[in-house]
Amino acid sequence: MTAGGVPSRSGPAPEAGGAPPFDPELSAALAALGAGVKDPLTPENLTARQEADVAARPAPTDRELGAGGRFEVDELRVPGAPGGPDITLVRVRPTGVAGPLPFLYYMHGGGMVMGNARSVLPPLLGEGALPPELAVVSVEYRLAPRTPYPGPVEDCYAGFAWTVEHAAELGLDADRVVVGGKSAGGGLAAALALLARDRGGPVPIGQLLLCPMLDDRNDTFSGHQMAGIDTWDRTSNATGWQALLGDRCGAADVPPYAAPARATDLSGLPPAYLEVGSAETFRDEGVAYADAIWRAGGQAELHVWPGAFHGFDTLAPQAALSQDARNARARWLRRILAQPRPGGGSGG
Repeated sequence: MTAGGVPSRSGPAPEAGGAPPFDPELSAALAALGAGVKDPLTPENLTARQEADVAARPAPTDRELGAGGRFEVDELRVPGAPGGPDITLVRVRPTGVAGPLPFLYYMHGGGMVMGNARSVLPPLLGEGALPPELAVVSVEYRLAPRTPYPGPVEDCYAGFAWTVEHAAELGLDADRVVVGGKSAGGGLAAALALLARDRGGPVPIGQLLLCPMLDDRNDTFSGHQMAGIDTWDRTSNATGWQALLGDRCGAADVPPYAAPARATDLSGLPPAYLEVGSAETFRDEGVAYADAIWRAGGQAELHVWPGAFHGFDTLAPQAALSQDARNARARWLRRILAQPRPGGGSGG
């Protein structure tokens, strides 16, 4: 392993009988959703699944996101990356809270091939999910395979840089921004932190990486262990990565801004919150990424939720484990926001 990089996690597929069980409450919720939730994503069904996702997850309106007046909602069209199209940002700010607010710059999940900036917001904005003084800016990045790497991460970076530059006029605090996301969005958030460091861009104070999609090599022990069992398994994962990277998927020269697990230097990054389930495909790459941050001298808080599958808190939001996870994230965010600001003041 190169100093500061992610340790090698490849190895033989685990022997039969080794998959950790799902939490009973989560398992019951998954069964109630039906077997279709486990159907893997493949190149053959990708287009149909993308169309079904758009139909099943219509983007909430401003009024719906406003939650009866709790939030102010704005949709912004801002310049994209050089040579790329404009991109959409959705800003959600708690109503009646004075002063420039710290904010979470958020990237939605969907395996790099599905999802949108609005549909991810209702669960994120639920009661107790975030500190009450925190605003959210959600980015509508382009999806693979229509837009392969580097399009999606460059969309995210362009939106991030624009938001920080225009923070004052948006009622946001440019010195207190956390980058975050779930699944594919978690991988993009990790890539964004790397890009910001290496380009000398805006500096986030933290990175919130929820069951992040980090490693295109798709060969961890947990990936083999949970094949055909997890809600996002090794087959679906391969489909998402191949849509993003094409023939480069798994090659030796994949850059860390495409797959952050490829990074050989994780020094100089903002503190990270990482969470995975013990019974999910991304368990081992998430644990390895936290370990690599520690080895590089950085800060990371790691949670491995026992018996949790991929996306457990979205699919079973009322489960005790889901509530515990939301509470832990909110506590970490409050601690990050309370740390001294770069200018010498104190946040929170």
